Amino acid sequence: MPATIIQTNDTPFETKTIDPVSLDIIENALRNARIEMDATLVRTAMSPGIREQGDAFPLIADHLGRMIVGQFGSFIGGFLEGFDGTLEDGDMIFLSDPYSVGGAISHCNDWLVLLPVFKDGRLLAYTAMFGHQSDIGGKVPGSMPIDATNIFQEGVRIPPVKIWKKGVYNEDLVKLVLHQSRTPAWCAADLNALIASCRVAARRVIEMSERFGVDTYVSATQELLARNHRAMKVLLSQAISEEPVSFEDYICDDGMGYGPYKLKCTMWRDGDKVILDFDGTDPQSQASINFLLNENMFKMFFGIYMIMVFDPQILFNDGFYDLIEVRIPEGSLLKPRYPAALSGRTHALGRIFDILGGLLGQKTPEFLNAAGFSSSPHLFYAGTDRQGEWFQLFQIGFGGIPGRPMGDGPDGHSLWPGFTNVPNEFLERYFPLVIERYETVPDSGGAGLHRGGNGIIMTYRFLEPGVIAIHDDRWFVPPWGVNGGKPGARARKILEKPDGTQSIVGNKVEDLAIEAGDVLHFITWGGGGWGDPLERAPELVAKEIRQGLVTSEGAKAYGVIADADGVLDAAATEALRTQMRSERPDLPLFDYGPSIEQLRANCLAETGLPAPIQPRWAHHAIAAE
Repeated sequence: MPATIIQTNDTPFETKTIDPVSLDIIENALRNARIEMDATLVRTAMSPGIREQGDAFPLIADHLGRMIVGQFGSFIGGFLEGFDGTLEDGDMIFLSDPYSVGGAISHCNDWLVLLPVFKDGRLLAYTAMFGHQSDIGGKVPGSMPIDATNIFQEGVRIPPVKIWKKGVYNEDLVKLVLHQSRTPAWCAADLNALIASCRVAARRVIEMSERFGVDTYVSATQELLARNHRAMKVLLSQAISEEPVSFEDYICDDGMGYGPYKLKCTMWRDGDKVILDFDGTDPQSQASINFLLNENMFKMFFGIYMIMVFDPQILFNDGFYDLIEVRIPEGSLLKPRYPAALSGRTHALGRIFDILGGLLGQKTPEFLNAAGFSSSPHLFYAGTDRQGEWFQLFQIGFGGIPGRPMGDGPDGHSLWPGFTNVPNEFLERYFPLVIERYETVPDSGGAGLHRGGNGIIMTYRFLEPGVIAIHDDRWFVPPWGVNGGKPGARARKILEKPDGTQSIVGNKVEDLAIEAGDVLHFITWGGGGWGDPLERAPELVAKEIRQGLVTSEGAKAYGVIADADGVLDAAATEALRTQMRSERPDLPLFDYGPSIEQLRANCLAETGLPAPIQPRWAHHAIAAE
């Protein structure tokens, strides 16, 4: 049954004509309220993932649950359809189970708070915030077991419940949930931060409605949605062809020895509507790399990508959703059947953006992005220190952002624009480790007119024994280049013992025991390059040699001859470029690097790791449509 909204005032909102100045003020006030939600969160939360890195996502929606400002799109419509209960003034919803909201949150670590905002007895808006909790119980510290085979192994699952009911706090519920965590103090602080953020935004919505009038405020939200619809309708008609285009990419492995896993999407326009069909995507995995992709979330991903590439002035909100149709096969890696494990979904989530880049630029190569969004590297480190105190680190690392039409990809940057790194000083102050290196890896970004962003190397020296876990990808299938740009370098992880011996470790490992004095070299991938490397200014390449971003040997990929100090040999450069142009074939639209078969054959020699085994899905066939 759908949710029942209890209002003491059933007077319908009156449609008002909004002048441009008032609309602009309300729009920017909502933007600022969203920023204030983030500021409240990071000042109140305790876990490094939220406090230092910003792994949380705000939302302000209209009275029907459609996102006006936010980042991930609104899940509220689907929640209201599936919530068998009431919503009234003084209520607040708390949940973490992805299956209960159709994947609007994608793993149980994401705790979500939803606040319906009432004014004078009428439902005026919704505010919501979700953030990644560092530990929610389960079989491993951090609650993201790579080898989980079902969601019950991944920690506490919270269905939609009322954490506040008619203004009364459900303290027993919170005690029960926090009892499952290895880090209850962090989780308590983070939960309070989520609640405070939602209440701050609710106050701002009420203030706007009091300043402009409730009917004017509601009419403004509807006009913001309608304006987005009009803009996106024109943009889609210009940028998306009626002729289908397809693109596929791969998740390297599942951490249990199998891979790669194919993700495929076909896109076309049918009249005003764009169809995005994931038919051809591999079936769900036995491990935790499945991604329960919410259709509305993907519409928002698609819309954000379109807007940022083609027209960044458009305010992205839910107004364009009826212009997009998303088809995801049941039982696939992107719509696994309950109770499939979901905690390692970050690799598929990142790869979705690479696929969008490959789709949206095929008809207009000047708008292509290379690959490199790709994943979100994680490191976990946990144990008991010499004082007998439990410590537990969850940290998100960054790879190289792809080369783009407008310039180079940033070096060692986040998939999400709002994410930041955990300061090394914070890590060394609160955890028993030392950061010995934190720098970009030269030549790891793919060569191109616009260079792919370099990956980073972060070297940890562990001061206490414990266990670590690593979640990363792009170690087997490299990030591809476009328009003649070259692929980026692949990720690597090296464990060094106190006696100096080194061993290659996997990019998806769990419960790896380490000793005091062990060193981990955590090396991420580089972004793919964009455009012909021989068109890049030699002076710029020489400058990047001096900056440590490119080596003198790596400069030869750009046809540039320079010494280790970045002193350019112009004559030799011109001669090399002339030779390279005469000997090379036509530049490909996509440069994927070696084929999957070649990657398998050369895997051990090139990476130090055995090639993943091709998955078999005897018991996970995708249901016929």
